[in-house]
Amino acid sequence: MNLAKKIAAVVSIILICTIVAGIYGILHDQITYSISPEYYTKFKFIQFRLLEGNDTPIRNLRLLVAVTGWMATWWVGFIIGIILSMPALRQNSLRAMITTSVKAILITIAVAIISGIAGYTYGSLIMINQPETYAGWYLPASVTDINSFVIVGSIHNFSYMGALVGLIIAIYFNFRKKQA
Repeated sequence: MNLAKKIAAVVSIILICTIVAGIYGILHDQITYSISPEYYTKFKFIQFRLLEGNDTPIRNLRLLVAVTGWMATWWVGFIIGIILSMPALRQNSLRAMITTSVKAILITIAVAIISGIAGYTYGSLIMINQPETYAGWYLPASVTDINSFVIVGSIHNFSYMGALVGLIIAIYFNFRKKQA
């Protein structure tokens, strides 16, 4: 396979990962907003500077959540895409590069989703009953539903860790695939 095709495949992998991660973030945040709107209105919107003096040009909160989800995850997908494209370069054909990369992306997403569910479970069963588990967290004084806020924080943290673990598993998969 020539160099131009490999470069095009690498750029495609990075682009696909970036877009998939952004969409994942949008969907993820829509779900977690349903659990704790305060996590967004009192933390995430402010963190991403989407509220200037408690005002924003976007009036639809769900749309603002979608923007937050995109901003929080596209860059993770970009990094994952760069990393996943490197082992894909070892493949001998364009088809093998794409097939292996798509499987690796799916592995990463699956592990992130499972980890988010684990984060929900951990937050619901352990964290809300043991405040010391979130003692160092930023909790705005105005939060009225601390339990939901903590659960969503747990989901977010676990999801990011899940993306990292999924990436490691996907890299292992890519190297095993080449050896087989």
